[in-house]
Amino acid sequence: MPNLFSADYSGAPFQFFGILHLIPLGILALMYGLLYRQRNRLRSNRVFDLQGRTILAAVLILQELTLNIWRLVNHTWTPATSLPLHLCGVSVILSAIMLLNRNYLLFEINYFWGLGGAIQALLTPDIGIYGFPHFRYFQFFVSHGLIILAVLYMTFVHGYRPQLKSVWKVFGITNVYLIFIAGFNWLVGGNYLFICYKPVNGSIIDFLGPWPWYVLSLEGVGLISFLIYYLPWLIRDKLFSPEVSDVEEERVKIS
Repeated sequence: MPNLFSADYSGAPFQFFGILHLIPLGILALMYGLLYRQRNRLRSNRVFDLQGRTILAAVLILQELTLNIWRLVNHTWTPATSLPLHLCGVSVILSAIMLLNRNYLLFEINYFWGLGGAIQALLTPDIGIYGFPHFRYFQFFVSHGLIILAVLYMTFVHGYRPQLKSVWKVFGITNVYLIFIAGFNWLVGGNYLFICYKPVNGSIIDFLGPWPWYVLSLEGVGLISFLIYYLPWLIRDKLFSPEVSDVEEERVKIS
């Protein structure tokens, strides 16, 4: 039996859209549906709500800690590749904080960074050789699945939603973060956000031109993606509530 916690895994590799890819996607979809069904119960019971948010935040942090412990034990941890500085990694930390303090700005960031990034990651997992039942297989789906669950929790239970100005706000924050990451990459020899060179595995970046021009292309792709993520709310507002007013300055409640 292969070592389920070893970096040198000899078990079956992960297969895109195989049965062991579809099963976790189905489980996550059921979780999201269950959350929606229980939204009113959680909304009306402060104790249940606090417990739900706390447990979800704790699991997000715990799985991130276990991932870093796994890397340390296997001598693969390095500041150049192992810190949670890619958008999904940052979203894990910000999601946990958002759940605990219900900060709307963190929701805006997580909606565009975490929700979009996690959906793409779940559909095209980048876990290499680590198929079922390796530790990394489970950690990957828990991590990205709970990022989405955190955003949906604040949407279904607390009525948070992005606004059009959220698109531009988060786009600006993203560019500030990009500058910070560029400096950090230079210090540690990293490639966080893939701004120093393209990913080794094939990706959409391969179609965006050579370095450094693909970084500028990514700016356009990012903005278009943000607008697409906002599109369902724009359609909803046009069809069902054309005059949506702000509640508590930036928080907009779903009817």
